[in-house]
Amino acid sequence: MPNIFRHAPLIIDIAGLSLTPADRRRLQHPLTGGFILFGRNWQDRSQLSALCAEVKSLRQDLLICVDHEGGRVQRFRSDGFTHLPPMRTLGEQWMKDPLDATNAATACGYVLGAELRACGVDFSFTPVLDLDHGASGVIGDRALGRDPRVVTLLAKSLMHGLLQSGMANCGKHFPGHGFVKADSHTDIPVDRRSLKSILADDAAAYEWLNTTLASVMPAHVIYSKVDARPAGFSSKWLNFILRSQLGFGGAIFSDDLSMAGARLIDGKKLSYTQAAVAALNAGCDMVLLCNQSVGGGKPVDALLDGMAEALLKGQWEALQASALRRLALLPQTPALSWDELMVQPAYMHALGLIP
Repeated sequence: MPNIFRHAPLIIDIAGLSLTPADRRRLQHPLTGGFILFGRNWQDRSQLSALCAEVKSLRQDLLICVDHEGGRVQRFRSDGFTHLPPMRTLGEQWMKDPLDATNAATACGYVLGAELRACGVDFSFTPVLDLDHGASGVIGDRALGRDPRVVTLLAKSLMHGLLQSGMANCGKHFPGHGFVKADSHTDIPVDRRSLKSILADDAAAYEWLNTTLASVMPAHVIYSKVDARPAGFSSKWLNFILRSQLGFGGAIFSDDLSMAGARLIDGKKLSYTQAAVAALNAGCDMVLLCNQSVGGGKPVDALLDGMAEALLKGQWEALQASALRRLALLPQTPALSWDELMVQPAYMHALGLIP
């Protein structure tokens, strides 16, 4: 087993419902720090729990992650999982009764985190802090609202619920993906607003939540008046603005390196390894490569080998601070079993508050 205090920055996935020998080898690689689940990895709660237990039997320190926000981004929807509303619903509730809305947001966060943890999942990439400018289809109803103050308070309430369940949080997509129309999964969006405008609006939540956010995921968006590189590959955005200016001290994840917006940097199309090195050198603690395990996983192996070679050549540095930030995202308390959760008063109460 690798030294868990070693920087293991790679978050990878698997193709199926259980681990293959190749999956086990990749997850035991000393540079692998986590594992992200998708809908294709879900059959039912029993299968998910068995998969998570098998992953933990290989490495207790691996962070088991998922994109589970509610609405259209919810990987597990059957076999008892609560159908959580899109986050816009909480923003609409705020317009009717702000205090009811914050209470409902806490209930959503608690149910989200507690159900995942009952199946062995450590961490969800939520909440979305992007503002709903009405332009972005990929964000849309995933956003809590348009007003950064409302988004901040609802997100803080949602994170309170996650904390009650023993789960950390991830604000995304810094400094804001909601203003641009293009989808960074398929394009390279460019936001031409000034830094002053972005900090006063879309990025404001990150400063207001700098004591609450456990992690942040930057956007694969170019903010051309600030830096020619997408935010997740920009030391100016990550080190100077997010960490120094806005006071954020938690972990930084790159968004998925397989997205179209991820690997065209400084006018050059980069390999996954080159993009991962660029993200780490810009200030990311961890990098995600998603959906490349399907069909044999050669890109995953190439990334593992490439990152090991790049480390030996001194192209990136294994930082203990990054290792500690990753470990801090692991749950610190034992999870309730599903059967225990179903009769827990706090859980049953929270279910009744979800809009």
